[in-house]
Amino acid sequence: MGKDLIELFAPLFSPRGVLVAGVSSHPGKFGYVTLHNILSSGYAGEVHGTNKEGGEVLGISLFKSVVDIPAEAVIDLVFVCTPAASNEQLLRDCAKRGIKAAFLTSAGYGEAGDEGEKAERQLVDLADELEILLAGPNGQGLVSTPIKLCAQIVAPNPPSGAIAIVSQSGNFVSSFENFSLAAQVGVSRAISAGNAASLSVSDYLDYYSVDPETRVSLAYVEGIPNGRDFYQRARQVTARKPLVVLKGGATDNGQRAAQSHTGALAQDDRIFRGMARQAGIAQAFSVEEAFDVSAAFATQPLPRGPRVMILTVVGGWGVVTADAMSDSDLVLADIPKDLEKIIDKKLPARWSRNNPIDCAGGETRDTIPEIMAIIADHPEVDAVLYLGIGIQSNQAKMFRTGPWGNDPDVTRIIAYHERQDARFALTAAEISEQTGKPILVATELSLTDPTNAGVKAVKDSGRYCFPSGPRAVVALNHLWRYSQYRKKSNRTK
Repeated sequence: MGKDLIELFAPLFSPRGVLVAGVSSHPGKFGYVTLHNILSSGYAGEVHGTNKEGGEVLGISLFKSVVDIPAEAVIDLVFVCTPAASNEQLLRDCAKRGIKAAFLTSAGYGEAGDEGEKAERQLVDLADELEILLAGPNGQGLVSTPIKLCAQIVAPNPPSGAIAIVSQSGNFVSSFENFSLAAQVGVSRAISAGNAASLSVSDYLDYYSVDPETRVSLAYVEGIPNGRDFYQRARQVTARKPLVVLKGGATDNGQRAAQSHTGALAQDDRIFRGMARQAGIAQAFSVEEAFDVSAAFATQPLPRGPRVMILTVVGGWGVVTADAMSDSDLVLADIPKDLEKIIDKKLPARWSRNNPIDCAGGETRDTIPEIMAIIADHPEVDAVLYLGIGIQSNQAKMFRTGPWGNDPDVTRIIAYHERQDARFALTAAEISEQTGKPILVATELSLTDPTNAGVKAVKDSGRYCFPSGPRAVVALNHLWRYSQYRKKSNRTK
């Protein structure tokens, strides 16, 4: 099954050449934007374009028709930016050229009423007859980072990584890619499903579950035509890899908006929640949560148990994070006596002697790395939350921008602070890899100052820097639930 799916989707996500049908010379038109984004992303395959007037755009000589393209040109994917009325003939011409996949940005189909639905059914039937894999219509494009392909009518081009995205809303693809770019937690594949006339969200998820470049799938859905089919296929997906789903249309207002947006009918949200839990889906309830959880799955190992230790340099952060754990399946672990005795030797007498472990301002050069290692290595600890990275670099920034920023003593302390934060980030990633336990790092500086040395170092280590302790708790809880689901599923096989 896996090999068949990879072969089926290869023309769409691994094309040897791409044709943009309907290239425009106007930078505001889809045909121009798409060609620009493909050329600027570093795609190494052949790139061709058509325009009924011919001409040249962005250094590419345009053909007046698909039939005019030389036979030796290698093209697997056509990206369609032409009006709906011309698309049936376009697909016929593409089939004659051996093109095996088509992505349609064209609107005026299922979302446009009865006549549009009729046109959409005809298009799907034709694509099936021609053996063309049809994505869309009414979509915004796709990304495949392993081949540096950004074929979208929107920005951005995300970094390479392990999150695969499919969305019934094109703008959410862009939103998740923006989060990816900011966090430097990359994407493997991404596609706007549009009306999903031929290829459904489940079809893409099936492919992602066997894609070697993908570690976790992230989906935004508004309506599911066949709930039972989605449930059964989702279970097959989650048996292989984590699946994060954000569902729109949870309220009457949202359902009406979904209907007018994509023509989708949103199902009862209570039923969907129950189905998600049974299928092992990590259901998110905001865009931010959806990306947080996906990034956690992409960059962290699964916890083997629910016992969490919080390490913080400031007490208040630990308190609110501990509060957040009360609404989760996680356990705020008691500090084992042997661990307490060891920490006693590392921190001043005023330290919290409780979980969260509050360093109480008593950290020295090596305190954080040493305590983090001791905690993570303990057999009664399954995961660690580290709060407060970047605080030293935040002061360093104030030093640097102040009137004494060039003073030699100040310069030395700036370098020291930034070096320490970078060291803490690297240590967290290394200890996580050594122990096989998740260590989640959180600070509001990931939002307020992405250039902070601590935040940057977390990104450079290949991990996600969470914007707060409570958001890290939510993500870790999803990891633990999925870990339990996989264990249970394996026992029942």
